[in-house]
Amino acid sequence: MNPKALAHNLQRNRLSRRDALWLFGASTSVVMVPWLQGCATSPVTGKTIVVGMSEEQERQVDAQMSPHQFSQDLGPIQDAGVNDYVVSVGRSLQQHTHRPQMPYSYRVLNANYVNAYTFPAGAMGVTRGILTELDDEAELAALLGHEMGHVNARHAAQRQGQALIAQSVVVGLNVAASNSQWGALVGVGSQIGASALLASYSRDNEREADALGQEYMVRAGYPASGMTDLHQMLVDQEKAQPSLLQTMFSSHPMSAERRDTARRLAQERYGASASRPVQRERYMDSIAGVRRIKPTIDACKNGETAMARKAYADANTQFTQALKLTPQDYAANLRMAQCLQAQGRTRDAQRYADAAKTIYPQEAQARKLAGVLALADGEPARAHADLLAFDRMLPGDPGVTFLRGVALEGMGEREAAARQYNAFLRLGAQGQAAQYSASRLKAWGYTK
Repeated sequence: MNPKALAHNLQRNRLSRRDALWLFGASTSVVMVPWLQGCATSPVTGKTIVVGMSEEQERQVDAQMSPHQFSQDLGPIQDAGVNDYVVSVGRSLQQHTHRPQMPYSYRVLNANYVNAYTFPAGAMGVTRGILTELDDEAELAALLGHEMGHVNARHAAQRQGQALIAQSVVVGLNVAASNSQWGALVGVGSQIGASALLASYSRDNEREADALGQEYMVRAGYPASGMTDLHQMLVDQEKAQPSLLQTMFSSHPMSAERRDTARRLAQERYGASASRPVQRERYMDSIAGVRRIKPTIDACKNGETAMARKAYADANTQFTQALKLTPQDYAANLRMAQCLQAQGRTRDAQRYADAAKTIYPQEAQARKLAGVLALADGEPARAHADLLAFDRMLPGDPGVTFLRGVALEGMGEREAAARQYNAFLRLGAQGQAAQYSASRLKAWGYTK
C-alpha cells in the first residue's frame, strides 16, 4: 500500500480496485480487552487452574466482543420462531450446568458454514449451516451442551492463562538480556481479540467439553446417544465434503475417537437414558423455516468455498442459484456483493449490498460493505453515511473508525478525518491502516 498514491486517488475520488480491496481488508479489526493472570478453582473438578481472566472479565468479553463476531456471521436469522426454539433448548440445559449463574444466550446465525461456538461467559452462536444438518433435538442439545462444557470448564480463561505464562517466560528472557526493553515487552500480547478466543481448543479441551455436554443433556432429559449421533454426522460430513467443515474442525478438533468415546459413555454410564425420545418431530417442526431454504444455504456454502479458492466464476454461479431460490435471503445478497467486489464489479456489487441493507436493516455488515463500495465508486459522502450507520448499530469497531476517516478525507473534511485517524491510532491499531493514518496526520501537520 502506497499512502501517497491512495491519498491522491482519494482526492480525485477514483479509487482503484486494489485500493478498495485494501481498504476493506485493512479495516478488519478486533476489539481489545486487557487481562490479569491468576489462579482459580475449577467449577467442574474443584482443582486449581491457571486462568487469564476473572469471571467478570469473561462477562466483559461476551458483552464487548460477541456482537462483533455475531455480526461477522451475518447476525441472527430473521426467524423469531427458530431463534426462540434454540433458546428454549439452551435454557433447559443451562440449569443443569456447573455454572448456572452465567449469562448464557443463544442465537441462530445467518452464516452458512457448519459450526457452533461460544464466548467465555456463554454467548453462543449456532450457524444455520449446521442447524440444517442435525436430525433431532437430542443432537441440538448435544451441540449446545458441548459449548456449555467449554464455558463451565473455563477453557477460554485457561487458554489465556497458558498464553500469559508463555508470555512471561519470553518477557523474562528478554529482560535478562536487556533491562531497557522491559517497558515495551510487558505489554506484548497483553490484549487478545475475538478471533484468538475462538481459535482451536486442544483435544483435551474437546474431550472434556464432550463429557460435560453429555452429562448436561442427560440431566436435562435427553438420551446420551445424541452426542454420539452429533459426532457421527460430523464424521460423515468430513468424509463427504471435508472443505465445508474446515472452519469447524479448526476450532473444534474432530476425530472418530471422540465419537467412539461418546458411544461408550452412552452405552455404559448413561445406558438408562437410551429409551428417552430424541424429539425428532419437534425439532423438524421447530426449524421448518430454515429447512425450507436448505438448498439456498447449501448453494451459499458452495459459493463461499469457491470464493476461498478464488474461483469467482463458480462462486457467482452458486450465489446466483441461491438468489434464484430465495431472492430475499440476506446472506446470499451479501455474499454475491462480496463476490462481485472481488472481481472489481463495484457497481453490480453495490446493487446487492443495497438489497441486503433493505432486507435486514438492523444488521451492520451490509452497511460496511456498501461504504467501501461507495468509496470505490468515488462517492465518499454516501460511503460515510453507510459507515456512520454501521457505527451506530455496532459501535466499537476500530476498522470502521479508520474507514470513516478515509471517507471524510475523500469529502475534503480534513479536520474531521484527522479526528477519526487519531481515534483509530489511540485504539492501539497496528499495520498498514495505522501507517496510513499516521502518515496523513503527519502530512497535515497534526503530528511531527
